[in-house]
Amino acid sequence: MRLATYNVEWFDALFDDKGRLLADDGWSARHDVTRAAQAEALGIVFTAMDADAVMVIEAPDTNSRRSTTRALTRFAEAFDLRTREVITGFANDTQQEIALVYDPAVLRVRHDPRGDDEGRAPRFDGIFRIDLDIDATEDSVVFSKPPLELAAVTAGGQALRLIGAHLKSKAPHGARSRDEIMRLAIANRRKQLAQAVWLRRRVEAHLAEGESVIVMGDLNDGPGLDEYENLFGRSSVEIVLGDGGPPLYDPHAAEALERRIGPQPSTARFYLGDEDRYLQALLDYIMVSADLRALSPRWRIWHPFDNPRCWQVPELRAALLTASDHFPVTLDIDL
Repeated sequence: MRLATYNVEWFDALFDDKGRLLADDGWSARHDVTRAAQAEALGIVFTAMDADAVMVIEAPDTNSRRSTTRALTRFAEAFDLRTREVITGFANDTQQEIALVYDPAVLRVRHDPRGDDEGRAPRFDGIFRIDLDIDATEDSVVFSKPPLELAAVTAGGQALRLIGAHLKSKAPHGARSRDEIMRLAIANRRKQLAQAVWLRRRVEAHLAEGESVIVMGDLNDGPGLDEYENLFGRSSVEIVLGDGGPPLYDPHAAEALERRIGPQPSTARFYLGDEDRYLQALLDYIMVSADLRALSPRWRIWHPFDNPRCWQVPELRAALLTASDHFPVTLDIDL
């Protein structure tokens, strides 16, 4: 079985309100990329991955006029993809949903949000109370993009708990001075770490029930990613992985944590206009519980420059660069 996570930059802009794919010469929301070019590139990437299920981060929007399911179903039809079924969870207000597209011949999936009655690990559409700044006062934290919590069963009868996540620390909008920028940035980082604690507690609840857990998505964080890591002592990635509790595992995260200086894996590539260069970062992960790790799964980042298979196919290499500023991560596992 192949599972994937893929953050598709502004996927929503490729569809009209009826969910029809806009594969034309109009500009996409990607810089200097037409809608036709991005749509074709995504078709090439999804086809090449040939995954049984893909956790789509920044999936098309759901609101009173638009439908994530309708858009992604039309996308699968356009490129004759096996992953023609779509499941979503709690919609959000950011035009960037989380959705799983999957092959119904391989998986049965349902949205199955859980939460405890004590408030230690509430449902992802709820409110998480935690003291963020050690002032003996609880803060209320909510997800701008609630994680997608799924119960899945393979055709062979293996039960899985899949959680799709997109953690994000807001930019310090409205700040004018350097001190204001720093103050807002630190406050927003605290909220992101609180979301990671919340996610980790839900993971621990599932592990305690003996479930096989996979956390997939964009955590927008990693070891050495920014200057605030030393202030807080740990990243969101470390919190979700376990930080002393029952561990999850992702080899790319493990490599980055062990080697903070020197070459590291990367799953995203952003252009920095003021510096006229590209920044690479490890943001996307597939973390598995110990029982699944024991099955010797194989991870792969579909990086067009770092992965030989991607580099050696010019059409795929170009498509990966055109489709998104993130690259897919896949997990091959015998279930």
